[in-house]
Amino acid sequence: MRAVRYVFHPTPCLGQAFSTCNWPGNGEYPGQVVVQGRNPFLICIFFPRANHQSVRGITRRAFVRSSFAAGLSVPFLIPSIRAAAETAPHLLSLDVPITDAHVHFWDPARLDYRWLRNSPIGGAKLPADYWKAATGFRVEKLVFVQAECRRDQSRSEAAWVEKLAQDEPRIAAMVAFAPMDDEKALALALEGFSHRPRVKGIRHLIQSEPDVEFCLRPQFVAGVKRLANSKLVFEVGARDEQLPAVAKLVERCPDVSFVLNHLGNPRIREGALTPWDQNVRRLAALPNIGCKVSGAATKADWTTWKPEQLKPYIDQVLKAFGFDRVMFGSDWPVCTLACSFRRWLEVLDEITSGCTRGERARLFSGNARKVYRIGA
Repeated sequence: MRAVRYVFHPTPCLGQAFSTCNWPGNGEYPGQVVVQGRNPFLICIFFPRANHQSVRGITRRAFVRSSFAAGLSVPFLIPSIRAAAETAPHLLSLDVPITDAHVHFWDPARLDYRWLRNSPIGGAKLPADYWKAATGFRVEKLVFVQAECRRDQSRSEAAWVEKLAQDEPRIAAMVAFAPMDDEKALALALEGFSHRPRVKGIRHLIQSEPDVEFCLRPQFVAGVKRLANSKLVFEVGARDEQLPAVAKLVERCPDVSFVLNHLGNPRIREGALTPWDQNVRRLAALPNIGCKVSGAATKADWTTWKPEQLKPYIDQVLKAFGFDRVMFGSDWPVCTLACSFRRWLEVLDEITSGCTRGERARLFSGNARKVYRIGA
């Protein structure tokens, strides 16, 4: 038997015979590339935007074990890589219940998620998997957020999640997809969702759109305005450079409630605070928008991030929006690309340890229940 060689590289080498897998591809989640050599006995795994030190936390035994499956299902390596960024456990002092405002479920055998193809998190992710990840925490309710299946399957996704909720009543609310830029399709979607009481919001991602002012196109603005009559929240998934346009959209739709996802997607990996912080303050000055404290670790380097790198961004959002307009979201299972459910809660618990119990109660549960109209 020929020996298998494992070679780490910080960046892909152009001109070499490699096949690539890029994920996720819809623009919502940060990109990372793993490249597997075509020679089955020479496997090169690339870690872009990292250096050789970034993988020193992986022991040789862990690496060999993680990558054994000769055919090499590279996703098995991800937990070992992520472990390099997981520090010693923080003793949780969190003494409030949790309403998780941002959770995804998916089943690629049921619906088509193009961005999940070849992804390390591409397998089915179901409620039982979430509750396993959340073991030991007082998660009382959660909000499902559309997971970017094929557009024409969005109503099927809502129907599937509705069935999941019948068996798991802690799935208390749903943010579904509807096309803001297609008047007829939007009308059909809203009519269908009117018969699904768990649908409390709509999300049409704009961050994968090259045009930074895509959300200001007249048809898109008109679509968002229609949500006021249905009392549906509009969830904003936007790149940081799109936030000025988002502010204009929020101003033009004063009767619609907005929720900004993932802190407004700051470029934590690059350590860039400006102009993101200015844009966040501009948004927070508007009365009809709140913000999810979620997705921070996946905006940093997946393998080397530290809590102190996330803290300035979280602090800025808490200061700008105040504790009446922020809400905790795990972004599970996307968060597992960079950290576990527990680790994300440990970080937030530590960052908010100096806050009052009332402030933490609003952040971790109360505000989400209010925004998504979740009862006891």
